[in-house]
Amino acid sequence: MDSSAPPPSDPRPRHRDRHGRGMRGPIAPPQVPLALSRADAFDDLVRDAADRLERRWPQLADVEFAVQEVPWPQDGAGDGDAVPLGRLVGAGKGRPSRIVVYRRPVEIRAKSRDERALLVHEVVVEQVAELLGLSPENVDPKYGED
Repeated sequence: MDSSAPPPSDPRPRHRDRHGRGMRGPIAPPQVPLALSRADAFDDLVRDAADRLERRWPQLADVEFAVQEVPWPQDGAGDGDAVPLGRLVGAGKGRPSRIVVYRRPVEIRAKSRDERALLVHEVVVEQVAELLGLSPENVDPKYGED
């Protein structure tokens, strides 16, 4: 090799960061539960509850399940009433029925992850019961049990 030849050009910058320690990476790899945000974990709880009920009630396949941060005032929040945890939006012109679970009110009422999962399931069961015109105990025999 010729020592007088210029070194090959490197497209990467010489300094990776200010202190030379390299770029910071994520705290945890994406497959680890720590990488889930609280909102993502809550979405998973709603999805799990919906999937469990859809296996028992096939007519729920056309129902949309959604998560909203907080209820809008027209959804029944305010006016001195208790803040709702969920809501059923009936089918309309070309759109299916929708069950909405409100994330922040549920999180505030639940003290632990297990309590949150149970409360989400109960809210979904109550809304499905309203949609089907049944009691929550008929929709899910384990409703209300700890």
